[in-house]
Amino acid sequence: MTNRLNFYTASPEGTRAMLALENYVVRSGLESPLIELVKMRASQINGCAFCLDMHSRDARKHGETEQRLYVLPAWRETVLFSDREKAALAWTEALTLISQTHAPDAIYEQAREAFSEKELADLTLLIGTINTWNRIAIGFRAPLPVHKAA
Repeated sequence: MTNRLNFYTASPEGTRAMLALENYVVRSGLESPLIELVKMRASQINGCAFCLDMHSRDARKHGETEQRLYVLPAWRETVLFSDREKAALAWTEALTLISQTHAPDAIYEQAREAFSEKELADLTLLIGTINTWNRIAIGFRAPLPVHKAA
């Protein structure tokens, strides 16, 4: 796959704006492992290899287990995720697939029970941010770095 353009050099101001939002979300108070799970799940849905590679590495750095990363697409069928994580993952899927789901009330209520208003607002910003990064990486064909075996 050939890189179409380098977003970072083509739009330095846009890059700074995206990074400012990303930095806000990271410092918002949401747990780092939760942030990485949300980024992974949205990236799985969107099929963003670049972001999956990056965020699987970041998740491991924050202590995420291989097992949870492997079963993340089937999170509903396991006890490996907390109720809070499940609420975040359901909200992630609903918003990532917004044209199909229209953010159902039941999923919103599940998220509202697990998160304060500020946390839910910040979670929603996180979901929007990773979806934008996915669209930038996929749309401009960000090259996947190939890592050497350990």
